[in-house]
Amino acid sequence: MLEVVGTKVDENLKYTKTSEWIRVEGDVGIIGFTDYAQNELTDIVFVELPEVGAETTQNEPCAVVESVKTAADFYAPVSGEVVEINEALMDNPEKINEDPFGEGWVAKIKFTDAGELDNLLDANAYVAHIDETHGKH
Repeated sequence: MLEVVGTKVDENLKYTKTSEWIRVEGDVGIIGFTDYAQNELTDIVFVELPEVGAETTQNEPCAVVESVKTAADFYAPVSGEVVEINEALMDNPEKINEDPFGEGWVAKIKFTDAGELDNLLDANAYVAHIDETHGKH
């Protein structure tokens, strides 16, 4: 786990430029918000999850989170079918703040094109992207 100015970045994950992560397990990707994203959003109070069976398209919104300061789209890191959602977030959306890489996962997607993973950032590239676009690091 990298830590850059208070933001944790898991070296074993792939990242989007919009601060979502994916952990690949076979042909399924577990997806969630990064530690950086949850820090920017502050206290998350509501999550609108995708429906199981819904189709996702890489880089298109598939969920929404609301915090005390804003609402934000959650973009699918890969195209595919939602096979599971983290129902615990409906009653405890703060799990995204408390454990973004663990209990705060959002959904599991059975992806249709493994090649899309090549469009994502590794941990070092994600840290560089945060630094370049947000000037926080």
